[in-house]
Amino acid sequence: MIIDLITSILWSLSPFGESKVGIPYGIAQGVNSYLVFVTCFLANVLVFPLMMFFLENVNKGLIQWRPYKKAAIWVAKRAKSGTGNKIHRFGFFGLALFVMLPVPGTGVYAGSIAAYLFQIERKKAFIANAIGIFFSSLIIWGVTVSVKAI
Repeated sequence: MIIDLITSILWSLSPFGESKVGIPYGIAQGVNSYLVFVTCFLANVLVFPLMMFFLENVNKGLIQWRPYKKAAIWVAKRAKSGTGNKIHRFGFFGLALFVMLPVPGTGVYAGSIAAYLFQIERKKAFIANAIGIFFSSLIIWGVTVSVKAI
């Protein structure tokens, strides 16, 4: 059980799944659904400060490396085109809504990048991301628990 919980947490920290994969994985493995929800939610929230540290510190050093710069520009263009109108138009709530959508390409990684690119105040961006992650995790948790009950 502990290995399954740790795996759920790692999925929730991963950009390849976040809590959208961590929660269903943990519940499918038989871990207590409430424990899975809380730990995966908190793990996913932890991504925001890690991403901001990376973007504000490590990114500046790596940007001088040509392959990294090329990839970073591609990610920045993709993030701006996918989120720009929503975040500019709705600000805090737009960011929270974008992070909340439980579909691929949204979530705390994309939300962190968008907050960095649009220079949203860090505290507001963290709260918007946390709200979005909470509701996204709640949707995934509810669907997973309901499907498992069938």
